[in-house]
Amino acid sequence: MSSSLYNPQVEGQQHSACRLKIQKESDIIQVGWRVDPTLYKDNKTRLFVHFQAGDKHCFNILCPGFVQVYPDIPVDIVFNDTSQRGAGGSWEFPMLIERDETNGNWWLLLDERNIQIGFWPQKIFTSLTGFANNIEWGGVAYSPPGVPKPPMGSSYFPIGNIGYDAYCGKLTVLNHKGVLINIYRTLVRVDDTNLYRLIDDPRMGPGKLKHYVLYGDQEKVNYFKYNYFESKQNMSQIFDFETIYVFVAAFTLFRIILTKYI
Repeated sequence: MSSSLYNPQVEGQQHSACRLKIQKESDIIQVGWRVDPTLYKDNKTRLFVHFQAGDKHCFNILCPGFVQVYPDIPVDIVFNDTSQRGAGGSWEFPMLIERDETNGNWWLLLDERNIQIGFWPQKIFTSLTGFANNIEWGGVAYSPPGVPKPPMGSSYFPIGNIGYDAYCGKLTVLNHKGVLINIYRTLVRVDDTNLYRLIDDPRMGPGKLKHYVLYGDQEKVNYFKYNYFESKQNMSQIFDFETIYVFVAAFTLFRIILTKYI
């Protein structure tokens, strides 16, 4: 996934984030950025990882689960450079999750060099011992009941320009053969279409990885998510196999979640 980096203003128990999420049944893995004073004790834009395995869930390395092997990029690293709406471009950061077919561990890869930061061991999961069957891309913002809601992303509704809008871009997955596939058909959810805006464009970006989702909100809590559902039975309904590309785009600044299918 290629996510633009922003610093939406939050306070107290509010948080605002953009994330990539893979899931199978109750098992979940997430990576993204968030502004979360409760978690981080500051208002900076930081990296985060999160997993849920059955009833157990944990951020970063606050409890056993994620095993970090590359200490030079902490999983709560601060993004000092964040995007400014209309400044002529956006800061973005490469994030990738992939499954090791040999041992079943789920690896986190960051940076355009695809550095292996660490992994979630297969043994902590009950459903993600195999491949994921659900992927979500998007933004989430939260406030406790009775508290005004924080902004999300750029803090403005999207206008269809990645120089102005918060986005998740270059949406791709790997299929069961390890082939990189562009995503053209997704399911879109916006909690309240009167308050929140979302632009889904599968052909917006340059090059071969074109699918972008642009989102924005400056008033109310919002939860946008892109769902990608896959199974043997409906695979042909999701993909037109004539549109599958066999390549690894070295030019990509941000590659999206890698998952495979049963």
